[in-house]
Amino acid sequence: MFFFFVGGLEQQVRQVLKSGAGRCIRCGSRADLVEYEKVLKLFFVPVWRWPGKEPLLHCDNCKLFFPESYSLPPSRTDDVSPAIVRDLRCRYCKQLVEPEFSYCPFCGEAL
Repeated sequence: MFFFFVGGLEQQVRQVLKSGAGRCIRCGSRADLVEYEKVLKLFFVPVWRWPGKEPLLHCDNCKLFFPESYSLPPSRTDDVSPAIVRDLRCRYCKQLVEPEFSYCPFCGEAL
């Protein structure tokens, strides 16, 4: 008689504490500061959950969790010419927008 154990442990976002708190160390996109929980799954069904110890940064683009101390520094716009800074603003709500976005994260309009 053979028994197969199919299960695993994964991390899931429980609550977003601060949106856009840093940049991802893998892909460079914006990362959120989140509270997370660890989840034990058997046959892809959650069996046990427990909270993580301290908040982590989570990248929505590549799904990576990493400590806040590893975050990349924010992009610098103060040494960029005024013409480029004007192009980095949303034309609808005038908020500063990262160049890798195709939509404004503040108002949701396409750039």
